[in-house]
Amino acid sequence: MKFDTPAINNPIDRLKVIGKPTDRIDGPLKATGTAPYAYERHDAVSDPAYGYVVGSAIAKGRITAIDLTEAKAAPGVLAIVTAENAGRLDKGSFNTARLLGGPDIEHYHQAIALVVAETFEDARAAAQLVRVDYVAAQGAFDLAAVKDSAAPAPGFGGPADTATGDFAGAFTSAPVTLDETYTTPDHAHAMMEPHASIAAWHGDKLTLWTSNQMIDWSTGDVAKTLGIPKENVRLISPFIGGGFGGKLFVRADAILAALGARAVRQPVKVALPRPFMFNNTTHRPATIQRVRIGAGTDGKITAIGHESWSGDLPNGGPEAAAYQTRLLYAGANRMTATRLSVLDLPEGNAMRAPGEAPGMMALEVAMDEMAEKLKLDPIEFRIRNDTEVDPENPARPFSQRNFAECLRTGAERFGWNGRDPSPSAIRDGRWLVGMGVAAAFRNNLLTKSAARVRLDERGIVTVETDMTDIGTGTYTIIAQTAAEMMGLPLDKVVVRLGDSTFPVSAGSGGQWGANNSTAGVFAACVKLREAVAQKLGFNSTDAVFEDGRVRSGNRSASLAEAAGKDGLVAEDTIEYGDLDKKYQQSTFGAHFVEVGVDAVTAEIRIRRMLAVCAAGRILNPKAARSQVIGAMTMGAGAALMEELAVDKRLGFFVNHDLAGYEVPVHADIPHQEVVFLDETDPLSSPMKAKGVGELGICGVGAAVANAIYNATGVRVRDYPITLDKLLDRLPGIG
Repeated sequence: MKFDTPAINNPIDRLKVIGKPTDRIDGPLKATGTAPYAYERHDAVSDPAYGYVVGSAIAKGRITAIDLTEAKAAPGVLAIVTAENAGRLDKGSFNTARLLGGPDIEHYHQAIALVVAETFEDARAAAQLVRVDYVAAQGAFDLAAVKDSAAPAPGFGGPADTATGDFAGAFTSAPVTLDETYTTPDHAHAMMEPHASIAAWHGDKLTLWTSNQMIDWSTGDVAKTLGIPKENVRLISPFIGGGFGGKLFVRADAILAALGARAVRQPVKVALPRPFMFNNTTHRPATIQRVRIGAGTDGKITAIGHESWSGDLPNGGPEAAAYQTRLLYAGANRMTATRLSVLDLPEGNAMRAPGEAPGMMALEVAMDEMAEKLKLDPIEFRIRNDTEVDPENPARPFSQRNFAECLRTGAERFGWNGRDPSPSAIRDGRWLVGMGVAAAFRNNLLTKSAARVRLDERGIVTVETDMTDIGTGTYTIIAQTAAEMMGLPLDKVVVRLGDSTFPVSAGSGGQWGANNSTAGVFAACVKLREAVAQKLGFNSTDAVFEDGRVRSGNRSASLAEAAGKDGLVAEDTIEYGDLDKKYQQSTFGAHFVEVGVDAVTAEIRIRRMLAVCAAGRILNPKAARSQVIGAMTMGAGAALMEELAVDKRLGFFVNHDLAGYEVPVHADIPHQEVVFLDETDPLSSPMKAKGVGELGICGVGAAVANAIYNATGVRVRDYPITLDKLLDRLPGIG
């Protein structure tokens, strides 16, 4: 189905199932521990062996010798896979670093061997006996030190540089200007479920039970890496215990499990230990960002420029932190630049809201700093510079843009009029209290997505698509979509996900999953409705599907009757043509935060948080709220505690576990409120929905930073904002 105009007489618009706060249908499986995650699929294979990964002990250099004698002789060992015996491995489409290193080493903890044994304990013990000699090479591990060597680098979805008007001239001549630099550190995904896979070969065909967000991407990547036809690879990933972008791509667990299983001729299970999740897989790269804004005394921006520097391995990509600045605020004279340095740290890649999450940690603080210079309320300054069109391409309007309404609604709900704009003016005993605000912004990406629907003689509809559920509630919204389209209760819908033998979906990433995958199910259900009507001899244009029956004129039949013994099957794909070129599609919001800062110890406590989101139709408000509060929590962590500490001598992340890499816990997060504006976007898809999973993190860090400044008068531009950066600058207890 090609969708390039608003759907007419759309069954989804009945809103009998869609749009209702619905419990997750996979909830009981997860609550009872019976959801089959990748490493736990004990029913999937019999008699599996276990693989344990050996990682490089250096960050850059070369292996000169590898002695496997003791390891091979250890109890239970079946085989040891290294680059010397693995055969030729190609780089998959999305792999920056080779997933099995040797003799050349590209980063610390790069996998250099897999020890396969009868038990996990045997494999782990033998892995300690692998002896490796290295010659270390000088590496680059400090972004600031190599910043000047950075080169222009396009990111996902845009060029490296953009320019409109005369930024330099307008900035120089502006009556009020801001020129500041902000930094964000490296971040880890730190999801609960580790990267894990079970591999089994049946002749020349490979089956991988794995934890992966993008099934079709990764099926092709596995095939290319191993040098086998794509049709010989099957990936299965029905449940994923968190991903945040870290499982968008094939990682070492999958490739090494496949190699190990081929070597021992039996299924092999591989899970990466927690330290490998930090140094062996991907992370959000650190950034250095310079933001310049010029404005007239009327508060209108006349010049806005945003430059961002980040680092990655050779042939890697940038953290596109300047991209949102191309679209968020008006201003005739504009400039953005994205620069990439070569670093020999582990691979930098997508993490929840790549680009916008760290980019808005800089931009939205700069907007507050500029508002203060102009003596304007931060909300008023943002609203004055709102725009209804793409500022770099005024001929392209936004499909929907309720940004100003998010700010106004949030201000009213949060009690913004009670905020004192003077820093450190509000006190509660020894606590300095402040409020902060920031915009939320994330693009809405249109991606084709397919599904297959089956109607059986019991009147049950089964949906099949390779779409994944990374804890976001995909099972439920897909079931809601099919139920709405076919006029069924939820208990008459079965959803099957995460199998490469199913039709190719949008996959889970970039907050594009919900809108596109349900639109693909919509398209398949339109075909199924037509098949039902044709089977019954009904007019499909006036057929009404309701309560498990279909009516046309004065005739009525049950869906079970229409299916018959053989059932009915329909499959289709949603495609959008050039719709995204005609309209700029984005989601908007506003984050509000109140903090308390101890005037003596500089302890920072978030007191309350509010997110207001404009993201099209909300398919399941209960699941959507869960997504947003989770994103808000991650944003708070990025603001106050999360930082991968780089050993700049040896080139690795020192705090590579959940003891050293701090993330928020319940005690850190107070009351959170989420408001969804009553919005539909008929140009986004037949579902009229968008996404919220990444919108919820964008801007949170800046809102926290702005609240801390309002509380203390101390402006910190280097994240995370820890107490040592405040302690000697606080006003104290007067």
